[in-house]
Amino acid sequence: MKALIDNKYKIDLSKPIDISIPLTNTDENPIAWYIEKPVIEPVVFGDWIGKVSEGKSSTNFNNIFFNPHGHGTHTECLGHITREFYSINQSLKTFFFLAELVSVEPEVQGEDLVITKAQVRKAMMISPDSYRDSLNGTAPEAIIIRTKPNSKSKKAAKYSNTNPPYLSEEAAIFIRESGIQHLLIDLPSVDKEHDEGKLLAHKAFWNVKDVNKLNADARLNATITEMIYVDDEIKDGSYILNLQIASFENDASPSKPILYNLIR
Repeated sequence: MKALIDNKYKIDLSKPIDISIPLTNTDENPIAWYIEKPVIEPVVFGDWIGKVSEGKSSTNFNNIFFNPHGHGTHTECLGHITREFYSINQSLKTFFFLAELVSVEPEVQGEDLVITKAQVRKAMMISPDSYRDSLNGTAPEAIIIRTKPNSKSKKAAKYSNTNPPYLSEEAAIFIRESGIQHLLIDLPSVDKEHDEGKLLAHKAFWNVKDVNKLNADARLNATITEMIYVDDEIKDGSYILNLQIASFENDASPSKPILYNLIR
């Protein structure tokens, strides 16, 4: 946030770029982690149905059952992997950030597709720190990773048991050491789907060394946002990110990341 205070940027609030995926109760909703699609249905009390079109209610009054990790765009804090409870609502206290959008085609490694440190470094143009030029010498606070190929089918993908691409531990360490506080990606997880619970990229990005006893230098205010979708029409480069969450006292919340073009 200090970067926004120290530097002046112009954005047009009437032109938001939404990179979230809407949550629906249809087969078009993306799904991960072996669960069924979300449920959105009216409350029923006896013969009363909370749906105006049914003729027995003056309001639409729905229950919604969903899982933030498996049903769409969500933002999580390190409480996702720790024994002790930590809430995204307490971890994320500011909501506007300088962000860099990069596109990466994961590298084939055996049966996996992996985003490597070298690819992230190249995409961010960090050698030698040239990516900072686009932000007047200021390092971004957030990185948004769009994976290639970038089919619109991502918005309705069924990821369970498909071994999606993931971020290498070295890449996550590199992002952390670059000072990035907020990592956004268009995959269901930064880690391999079946990894025996190692969660190497999550732990590396949050600098969590022991999930049972949190180390003092763990990154309590850093966040990971997964299952975004960035249309190909949106160019790689620098943006202002507005990272919106619902006020859930939970390790994760459904979220609505919005980008704004910098007016130069």
